Amino acid sequence: MRNPGLDDRNESDMNLKEITDLELPELNIFSHASEAELLHYYEPAEGVFIAETANVVLRALEAGYEAESMLVETNRMETEAGPVFSFIREKYGEKVLNAIPVYVAEHEVVKNLTGYNLVRGLWAVLRRKPVPSLNEFCEGKRRIAVLYNVVNPTNVGAIIRSAAALGMDGVILTDHSVNPLTRRSSRVSMGTVFQIPWTVVSGEDTVFSLKNAGFATAAMALCENSITPDDERLKKEEKLAIFLGTEGDGLPKELINECDYQVMIPMMHGVDSLNVAAASAVMFWELAKGGGT
Repeated sequence: MRNPGLDDRNESDMNLKEITDLELPELNIFSHASEAELLHYYEPAEGVFIAETANVVLRALEAGYEAESMLVETNRMETEAGPVFSFIREKYGEKVLNAIPVYVAEHEVVKNLTGYNLVRGLWAVLRRKPVPSLNEFCEGKRRIAVLYNVVNPTNVGAIIRSAAALGMDGVILTDHSVNPLTRRSSRVSMGTVFQIPWTVVSGEDTVFSLKNAGFATAAMALCENSITPDDERLKKEEKLAIFLGTEGDGLPKELINECDYQVMIPMMHGVDSLNVAAASAVMFWELAKGGGT
């Protein structure tokens, strides 16, 4: 039976549905589901996430994430959604593309539905994939970043983008950090959350576990005995894990003391520290210059 509130538009047999009712249950996932709820939105499996903009959605699809549904502004069907449709068609075939519900609406309708002042034109609901264990993740890697309880999604996205761009092999996030697949983190990362390996682990005993895996550990911290990011000892380490803490509190003192190195970026003009995302980029750049990757 045709669902009231949706106008089916069978253009090229695609599953296009024009939105005429903002209160449809099918749209709750775009408008009302929290990030926590998305983890359990579909059963079974690991849940879903929402990616925004064609660039981010395409990178997710290229990384093997599967689309469940999409929401597209009418005037973005060709410019943004077109390349996404083409990729799904070429990789999975016409049948798979036609099975994906695509909800279409004018700009003002979508703006009211999502509640965003800056509408991005294209959203996709994608299935999550299992994350590797710490041991699996560490295999074959020499330079990794560890985000310890970094709760700001903008910082998580920016750090992952820097890690990908500056040659880090992967990123570990403790379980109190923001998940990289949150809308803002994946958007700020420009989709690099789908290009660089990452995993989520318990924060307890992370230093110990990484040392057991053969990594030297370095904490970014404001300590008197700190070394600078260009220290040759860091660059000579065969395997190195860089720990980065959340804004304000930074890393716990116990963790700092457990690490093999404490690293601090020299500051000027009375500034005590950089934003964690900026600090990570400086650290990753120095390691890249040293040929550590």
